[in-house]
Amino acid sequence: MGTTPPQALDVEEAVLGAMLLEPSVVDMTLEELTASCFYDPKHRMIFEAICQLVTEHCSVDIITVTSALRGKGNLEAVGGTVALVELSRKVGAAAHVEYYVKILKQKSIQRDLISASYRILKDAYDDSVVVDDLIDEAQSRIYDVIQSNLKRDVQDVGSVINDAMKEIEKNQTTTGLSGVPSGFPSLDRITRGWQNSDLIILAARPSVGKTAFALNLARNAAVDHHIPVAIFSLEMSALQLVMRLMTTESGFASDKLKGGTRIEPYEWPELEQRIASLAKAPLYIDDTPSIPLMEFRAKVKRLVKSKDVRLVIVDYLQLMQGPAELRGLREQEVAAISRTLKATAKELNIPIIALSQLSRNAVQRTGGTGKPQLSDLRESGSIEQDADMVIFIHRPDFVGLGESPAGKETTQIVIAKHRNGEVCDLDMLFKADQVRFVEPGDSLTAQAEDMMGMESAMNSDFDANSGFDDSAF
Repeated sequence: MGTTPPQALDVEEAVLGAMLLEPSVVDMTLEELTASCFYDPKHRMIFEAICQLVTEHCSVDIITVTSALRGKGNLEAVGGTVALVELSRKVGAAAHVEYYVKILKQKSIQRDLISASYRILKDAYDDSVVVDDLIDEAQSRIYDVIQSNLKRDVQDVGSVINDAMKEIEKNQTTTGLSGVPSGFPSLDRITRGWQNSDLIILAARPSVGKTAFALNLARNAAVDHHIPVAIFSLEMSALQLVMRLMTTESGFASDKLKGGTRIEPYEWPELEQRIASLAKAPLYIDDTPSIPLMEFRAKVKRLVKSKDVRLVIVDYLQLMQGPAELRGLREQEVAAISRTLKATAKELNIPIIALSQLSRNAVQRTGGTGKPQLSDLRESGSIEQDADMVIFIHRPDFVGLGESPAGKETTQIVIAKHRNGEVCDLDMLFKADQVRFVEPGDSLTAQAEDMMGMESAMNSDFDANSGFDDSAF
C-alpha cells in the first residue's frame, strides 16, 4: 500500500479550468465542494480566490481570479497568470464537471478517514489516554467525517406534505404521542412526549423538587411504558435514588423506609409486591460524581447501543466537568457542557433532560409572583440558547407566596421555552411524604389509593392481633 494520500490532480485542474471558463459551473461546484476537497495547496488557493469573488458578487474569470490572488499575495505561489491560463486549457466538457466533482468528494472523504484513523492510532498507542476518552474520540472523529460529507438536497413542499400526511395518519392510530411519555397527561398534551434530539432543561431552586420530578419522569417511562431510561446522578448516590423510587412506587411514607417508623412484619410482603415492577424496569443509574464530558458521551453511546436507552436524565448540569482548558472560566465551561449535551442528543437522536440550578434572583425578585424567568438560569446564557425546552418547577408556598395543605404542596410546572410548541403553566400537587407529583385531577384518585392502603393495613393489623389460629384447619 502506498503512502501518498488519495488524490486526483488532473481532475482538480479540470474542475478549476471549467470554473474559470464556464460561469454556470461555478455555483454548482461551490454547492458541492469546499477548499479541503482539493489536495494540491495551489489548487486550494485558487478555489478560495473564486469563493471570495462569488461572496463579493464579482464575476469569475482569469482576470478577476488573478486580481484576487494578487490581493492575498498568493499569485506567485500558484504559478502566476500563466498557471491560470494553463488550467483553462485543460478543462474537459462542462457536462462532465458533475462527475469530476464526485471524484474529488470521494478522494476528500478517503483522506479525511485516513487522517482520523492516524489520530486514533496515535492516541491508542498513548498509555496516558483514558480508554473511555479514546473510544469517544474515535467515534466522534469518524462521525464528523461522515457528517461533514452529507448534504441534504432541497425538497419541494409537495413531497414534504406527503410525508406530513403519513405522519398525521400514523398519529390518528396511536395515543398522539410522538416521543417518550412523561406520564403526566397535561404535560404530554403540550409536548406530545419528550422528542428525539431535544435538550430539555428542568430548573428550580434547591430543595424545590427537581430530582423528585425527574425521578417521576424516569419511573413513568421505565415502569409504565417499559422504555429504557438512563439516569446520571452527580449529586446523589444510586442507593439514595433507588430509595426515593421505592418510596414513590410503594406508596409507603418515606419516614417508614428510612427507619423513622418501623415497618410491621405484615407490611414486608406488600412492600416487595409493590416494588416488583420497579425491580424489573429498564432503568439504569450511573452515580459517577463530577463526570467528565467525554466519559458521559462514551457511556451514553454505549447505553444507547447495548440497552436501547431512549431517554437520558442528568442531575445536574452544573456538576459536570467541562473541558480541562476551560477550568476557571466558569461561564465558558458551562456553555461547553450545554453545547455537548445538545450535540449528544442530536447525534444519538434521543431526548436528554438536564437538571439545572437557578440563581438567587428567582426568589429575591420583588414586585412579582416570584415565578422563575429564563434569565434566572445559573452561570451561562448558553443554557437557554441551546435548550429546545426549558421547564421550571415553581412552588409559591416555598417562596412564601401562598399556603398549601400539609404534605400536598401546590406546584406549578412552568414551560418557559418550547421551540416546537406552546409555553404555559401547569398545576400539580407534590406529595412530599411519597416523593410523588400528581395532577390536580388525579388527587382524588391518589386520596382513594391512600385510604385503600390504610384500610388494608388496618385489616392486616386486625388479623395479626385477632388471635385467630387458622393452623387448626
